[in-house]
Amino acid sequence: MGLKLVIFDFDYTLADSTRGAVECINFGLRACGYAERDERAIRRVVGYSLEETVRRLAGEQANGRTDEFRRAFVQRADQVMVQFTELFPTVGAVCSCLDEAGLPRAIVSTKHAYRIEAILARHGLAEQFSPIVGGGDVERHKPHPDGLLTVIRRTKLDRQDVLYVGDHVVDAEAAQRAGIPFVGVLSGATTEEEFSAYPLQTVLDDISGLPEFLVSNGSL
Repeated sequence: MGLKLVIFDFDYTLADSTRGAVECINFGLRACGYAERDERAIRRVVGYSLEETVRRLAGEQANGRTDEFRRAFVQRADQVMVQFTELFPTVGAVCSCLDEAGLPRAIVSTKHAYRIEAILARHGLAEQFSPIVGGGDVERHKPHPDGLLTVIRRTKLDRQDVLYVGDHVVDAEAAQRAGIPFVGVLSGATTEEEFSAYPLQTVLDDISGLPEFLVSNGSL
């Protein structure tokens, strides 16, 4: 692999967004008159679009009310999501390792880019990822490959020159549909068995193992 760029998902790949996701999703569910869901159920849907999130959590009753849920979610997320999301402690060290190898990094996420940028800035890592393609930058969210293909267009790289790292099956499917190599991480709610349905370079416990993997396969 002539690796020239590593693209990361954000939630549960680079950051623990549990507190923010639980708060904002349940706020949206309550606004629609739906029952709240527990942390385990919410962790499983982080990574989907907001429309798909409410469908998976509220079932058929969500039909026709996805816009209402989205508005409530965004309202609450604008208030608390940045402060309620913490980067994983290893992110800075992984960035330093990739910097030493001259390997730049990007982000493709369903989270809005401005929130990702604010969270990175709060942790002193605002300059570590570019471009950042968020949910507001594409019409179709993962598992559609539009976010990944947007990075390819912006960077003018070949698909086989980049690697996507993510924690969710929607990340794996998006990479497959984009024709981009994929590394799964188990720092979210997806299991190794669930990842096995997709083409994989490897599965890691979390991103801390990425530099060693890239060295072992000759990419770093």
